[in-house]
Amino acid sequence: MPSQPRGRLCSALVRQTDGMPGLFPRIEPQQSGLLDLGSGQRIYWEVCGNPDGKPAVVLHGGPGSGCTEGARRVFDPAAYRIVLFDQRGAGRSLPRVGPFTDLSANTTSHLLADMDTLREFLGIERWVVRGVSWGVTLGLVYAQAHADRVVAMVLSSVAMTRPKDIHWLYHEVGRFYPEAWHRFRRGVPEAERDDLVGAYHRLLHDQSELKVRERAAKDWCAWEDAASPMPDGAPNPRYDDPAFRMSFARTVTHYFHHQAWLAESQILNDAGRLAGIPGVLIHGRSDLGGPLDVAWELAQVWPDAELQVVDTGHTGGDAMTAATVEATNRFAILA
Repeated sequence: MPSQPRGRLCSALVRQTDGMPGLFPRIEPQQSGLLDLGSGQRIYWEVCGNPDGKPAVVLHGGPGSGCTEGARRVFDPAAYRIVLFDQRGAGRSLPRVGPFTDLSANTTSHLLADMDTLREFLGIERWVVRGVSWGVTLGLVYAQAHADRVVAMVLSSVAMTRPKDIHWLYHEVGRFYPEAWHRFRRGVPEAERDDLVGAYHRLLHDQSELKVRERAAKDWCAWEDAASPMPDGAPNPRYDDPAFRMSFARTVTHYFHHQAWLAESQILNDAGRLAGIPGVLIHGRSDLGGPLDVAWELAQVWPDAELQVVDTGHTGGDAMTAATVEATNRFAILA
């Protein structure tokens, strides 16, 4: 793909219309397992599609969400060897993050090392990197460290996990959802409300009783659901599961309280390392969880990337699916 002028908006606005390409048909894994990483950590992995196809890896959001069956379906299974894995403590990886799980061996650097361990285990030299939300941050940091191992990138709901981005989601978005945000805010002691991420991190990670942690996880996930609603506006059913709520809330607050162990503006400052890697950045015009300027700023310093703006929110929809499938189809023919 030829380089684009910096800051060029390659699709002014992709709207949801009939006839847009949808997801590929449902497929099942051909291989799956738990990869032993040592120190008791095992990550779930699976491979779908064409065993001789172009390798692609899917990086899920959260942190801590885990992969879903639908994540397989944005790749042509005849063209791609599709690799999915659940990041440490998430989904089917073990040990799953519970109320009192030690998270000291669950950091960004651990996840980056896990990606390369999995790549080598599967005998893959280079792959297309697909990331969503937090998975975008993880994918970008991986590509900046290992540019020679990345063919191309398809990144949607772009996130860079900077301190100002974290503050936006847990403080400033409250102006758009005041009732839900004030409930979220009331979940922590009044003296700690200037830093809601830090306050919830303490409730979920310090010496709190189980019932305190359970309440904090429920309150945290209620805000996540309000701030990043599903495309149809319905509540996200995954938050009905108390085990998922605990795992997700503890993992997210662990990462965000530590600012993902990244230097401030690290991704933008290291954007030169992405030179030569073609990418598509797909971002929703109505994404309040991560405003459009996050993706736009990245596009200014990554000349080999296109920014496609779609008429969706953070959790996507038909237009984001269409743009994602178009990008994976395009990269299927890259050397």
